[in-house]
Amino acid sequence: MAGCSTCSTTGGGTGGCQNNGTCGTSDCNKMNSFDWLSHMGIPQVDNFDIVEIKFKGGRKEYFRNVDYLSLNTGDPVVVDVPSGHHIGYVSLQGELVRLQMQKRKVRDDDNITRIYRIANQKDMEKWAEARNREIPTLYRCKQIVDELGLQMKMSDVEFQADNSKATFYYSAEDRVDFRELIKILAGEFKIRVEMRQISLRQEAGRLGGIGVCGRELCCSTWLVDFKNVTTSAARYQNLSLNPGKLSGQCGRLKCCLNYELDTYMDAIKDIPQVEKPLQTEQGPAKLQKTDIFRKLMWFSYNNDNDWHSITCDRVKEIQELNEQGIKVFNLQVDKSTDVEDLAAQSTRELELLDKKFAKKKKKKKKKTRDGQPIEAANKPATNQPERQNPRAQDPKSAPSRPPRASEIPGPGSQEPKQGGDNRRKKKNRNRPNPGQPTNPNAQRGEKSERPVPKPERNETKPEGPKPEGKRRFPPRRNEGPNNGGNE
Repeated sequence: MAGCSTCSTTGGGTGGCQNNGTCGTSDCNKMNSFDWLSHMGIPQVDNFDIVEIKFKGGRKEYFRNVDYLSLNTGDPVVVDVPSGHHIGYVSLQGELVRLQMQKRKVRDDDNITRIYRIANQKDMEKWAEARNREIPTLYRCKQIVDELGLQMKMSDVEFQADNSKATFYYSAEDRVDFRELIKILAGEFKIRVEMRQISLRQEAGRLGGIGVCGRELCCSTWLVDFKNVTTSAARYQNLSLNPGKLSGQCGRLKCCLNYELDTYMDAIKDIPQVEKPLQTEQGPAKLQKTDIFRKLMWFSYNNDNDWHSITCDRVKEIQELNEQGIKVFNLQVDKSTDVEDLAAQSTRELELLDKKFAKKKKKKKKKTRDGQPIEAANKPATNQPERQNPRAQDPKSAPSRPPRASEIPGPGSQEPKQGGDNRRKKKNRNRPNPGQPTNPNAQRGEKSERPVPKPERNETKPEGPKPEGKRRFPPRRNEGPNNGGNE
């Protein structure tokens, strides 16, 4: 469809839409209709000859295409009106026009006027001059209404394309005598004047705007039949009766309150009517809230802040017991013994959940520098037999494999000491031997830092306090853990 003149491109720049909220979903005109039959192969013989024409403010009327003009959606056409001619845009044609006429109860008779022609450039220029008079005329009309003291609100003015007639749209609560106003307007603007009263909803639809939902107003895009909306519609939907939230831009209740009313009415049929509090041993339970679609009802004991939710079936059961004069223990159970059963059952469920999600913590074994666990390193020390004096043993009866220095336990022995003894033993093993016999004690794993001819140096080693940071070695074979000399 053709857009408004303010969207045209002039001087290399876009003028932009100045219609302020009256844009529809596809162009700058309101009440757009989608012709979903346009791409279907309908025979031209049975083509409906009445065309739907749209005027300012979304107003639509029907005209007959007597000359069978080739029209497209959005073409400006000149049509016949009772007091001259006017220009509008083609909004719908074909079989959908027949359906729209049946919906709006418009008869196909001689009262439907004809389409003259497609508007040319001269017609459009003359119509633009007439539209330029609308805003100054509206401001002047408001001044005259204030001077006369009339209780009416002027909302819009529409000039015909031939600039011979103007229609003034107003809204008022009561009947208004505007005969004097018509005389003043006709004498000042030299035109025929028509006063048309519209409702507040129609006024909001003509002005347009954005609703609280973020979309354009329904009354300015597609809604044409305004039904009565009452506060009972909000009450059935459990909405707070706040006028600020329930009112639209027109100041009346929102039309969308009726959209889902039928669905709520069907769902309410399964909700029990609670006219008095439910009698329980915990006290009278009063209804606080109802969730219609989830079938849940919230009650509170003695107007407490703690609300308890139960199903609608449970409410019906309590009501039947109260009619028989029986008080239930609380809203959930009928008897106090049922509470213990529920508690035991919940305890069992919790225990099962604990067993299901319990995780066994695996202890990580600490390892020594050699890569062996601590338990494996300490195990030989506990199972080692009691040591004997190496001098009393026969050198021939010595084991084939000499014991390692790391296997000899000692008081306060730690894992790092064993690693240090091994390194020291390897160091002594790699020293060159000048051909002298080796110390027999070295075959049994006794540490030896010097060659055999000097064994006294190893025995006369002072035992003073060792500095920090040095390694501690196991005691000598001839020394016990508690004595410092040879036995």
